Amino acid sequence: MTLSYKEVPIDGIRVNAWDGWIAPGSLVELVHHAVPYLFEDGPRELECVRILEQWESMLDERLSFEEQLIAYFRLCLACHHSTVASFVPTDVDSKIRGLIWRKTRDRDTLRALCDFALHAANWPLEPVSARNVDAGELGSVSGVNGEWLSVLLGAHGRFLAVGDTEYAGKTADAVEAELQREAQAFRRALITQSRELDAARLAMVLTHNAGDVDQGISFWESRHQESRERFSRLAHENVSAYGGWFHAAAMLYKDGLSAEGHRNYPLRSVKALRRTRDLLLPIGPCLDDWGAVIATHPSLSMEERAEALDALVKGCRKVQGQAGYYRAIAGFANASERTFDSAQQHLPNATRKELRDPELRRLIAIPRVSFESSLRKKVRQHATSRR
Repeated sequence: MTLSYKEVPIDGIRVNAWDGWIAPGSLVELVHHAVPYLFEDGPRELECVRILEQWESMLDERLSFEEQLIAYFRLCLACHHSTVASFVPTDVDSKIRGLIWRKTRDRDTLRALCDFALHAANWPLEPVSARNVDAGELGSVSGVNGEWLSVLLGAHGRFLAVGDTEYAGKTADAVEAELQREAQAFRRALITQSRELDAARLAMVLTHNAGDVDQGISFWESRHQESRERFSRLAHENVSAYGGWFHAAAMLYKDGLSAEGHRNYPLRSVKALRRTRDLLLPIGPCLDDWGAVIATHPSLSMEERAEALDALVKGCRKVQGQAGYYRAIAGFANASERTFDSAQQHLPNATRKELRDPELRRLIAIPRVSFESSLRKKVRQHATSRR
């Protein structure tokens, strides 16, 4: 690979292209832009952070093309893992799901890429994501797992294409184990009284992850029908795979939760929210606690609290059908009425007017216990329909 210097604007940063892709240094700059706390006061022992800090080593001219390709893949996985649950994910999805895999047919190189992807599955979620569900002995389940699945499915299709049956089987087994784990986590939450909110969160995660599986498969160069029937369309017509639990999760997701699965664009412009991991957005729609954090976290000034509140109010209008932003505003207001009143003094006039809207006031006035009780009831109805 050779360096070129065609600049492209991404999230306000001018980045260089590297062999038609974003240059390594520019990728790392984007990560600094999205999650600066990983470099300032984060757990420096994280492997993904070490890879990011050592990115310049991959520009060594003595490296072969294959060595650079492996290094670039490692860097992309580190960028993706670090930012995918942040407000500003690094856009490397297509590279790690398909484009890098297509760059070579060399068996040793493809296997090295795969071995590292399998290794990266063990990277901890908690330092980089608040969107995790504790499934007990099954571990944490997160959308980050879906991103990893999409990478492994991209690898699986490539190994099928080049005739590497050993690694095609190895990737299929890894995908199978993860899908079984997630299906069991959702099943247990759905049938366990008092875990209704976890079941709702897992419904969102599993539906997202099934979509990522389909995205990985979309990079396959041919149909590979047996694998498609095994892994694809889990949230759609493939109703029997994995006990039907992905399909059941999708049914719950579509019943009032789908609007919560948006990409939170209204919050991306609030740079203060990127200051610390404490401010990462959890899985909606039960965001009362997160709203309270915005109202009280010592790292935020009153002007920054107001900026976040402004984004939430505007998001209520832009993202139709969602409830999470209303719950975040309710949590903000309930955490400190005085802070809520003070923050409003820093809002644009149009936003203050929005906050006086009777429907918005009605929605944020719904008690947390009432809102969560209605969600629990909906989950129990879905659980009953599965018996």
